[in-house]
Amino acid sequence: MTTTFPDVTISTERLVLRPFEEEDVTALTEMMNDENITAWTSAPYPYTQAHAHAWATRDSHAERTEGRGIVLAVTEFLTQRLVGIVHLRNTNWRTRATEVGYVTAPWARGEGYASESVLAVAQWLFREQGFERLELRTAADNTASQQVAQKIGCISEGVLRNAWTVRTQTADGGWSDTRTDLIVWSLLPEDLDEGDGFDGYDGYESYDTYGGPGAHPGHAVPGQRSDANGHPVGADRK
Repeated sequence: MTTTFPDVTISTERLVLRPFEEEDVTALTEMMNDENITAWTSAPYPYTQAHAHAWATRDSHAERTEGRGIVLAVTEFLTQRLVGIVHLRNTNWRTRATEVGYVTAPWARGEGYASESVLAVAQWLFREQGFERLELRTAADNTASQQVAQKIGCISEGVLRNAWTVRTQTADGGWSDTRTDLIVWSLLPEDLDEGDGFDGYDGYESYDTYGGPGAHPGHAVPGQRSDANGHPVGADRK
């Protein structure tokens, strides 16, 4: 039984999703220091060049090679600028189910990039990899991430009470942890109409094998602290 995803790139009309490279370190560092990503994920703050380098060159690749999932850097097709991240994780190879997380760079919000990239990955996952379930968990107050789930056709399944920790900024500029509920969403192959996507977008255009190194364990958010019970959530702010 296959227990790792292939190295791939996935192309849409506007985006290229590919493995991370060392050249992404500077843009990744800038993106992950955004206050909305700090608030909704467990990524370290401040997010340093060292965190970004470990993620881009080692940890993200290990997610695939060690069978936990796959991490894709989302880039603009025309400019090659880093738009965000889509991450399949907590993969169950027996049940062919996995969980998706995503973040979007501040400058790229409002363009529909999160929906476009997550939908393309979902279509690839179901049509090319034979998966049967994609799960997404969003913090109760993260309405932007919930809009992405709704836009790609996810179904809300319920609430995990008090299951996650988000961060709120304090008066002195620091951050304080706050407990929150998680909304569980799912997407199944039959939820995707074979011919249509959202707003006229009909999904990924192509995928190709793509080589990349990987050796050590990765994390659900680039450089996040280990958490045995929590599940990182999307941080797209559209």
